[in-house]
Amino acid sequence: MAKFLVDEDLPRSLARELRQTGIDAVDVRDAGLRGRPDPDVLDFAVSEGRAVLTADLGFANVLAFPPSSHHGVLVARFPNQTPIRVLNDAVLAAVRSLTDDEIEQAVVIVEPGRIRLRRRPSLHE
Repeated sequence: MAKFLVDEDLPRSLARELRQTGIDAVDVRDAGLRGRPDPDVLDFAVSEGRAVLTADLGFANVLAFPPSSHHGVLVARFPNQTPIRVLNDAVLAAVRSLTDDEIEQAVVIVEPGRIRLRRRPSLHE
């Protein structure tokens, strides 16, 4: 099962709720990464074999963070006024609906009511 690193722009409670359902998740604040630049966060996630859960669109930049260089990035795109409970439930549902193969080396955009997958391009694309 995929392991996750929850970025600091998502609720701190998300990592706890993921763990309560049996999903291995660590919050960046608990890993000593609060305020660290995105490349440092991604490097830590890669070293730990974790996909990044974030609201930061910068992680979706495939030129800066090629999908082949990480274990997956899931970007939660929700309006700022979304209640934490709704956001956490939606992210948890998305994580549970995806296979490890769909997450690995992919950018996954989680939005209200839908999930979009961006895979690494094949040699023929």
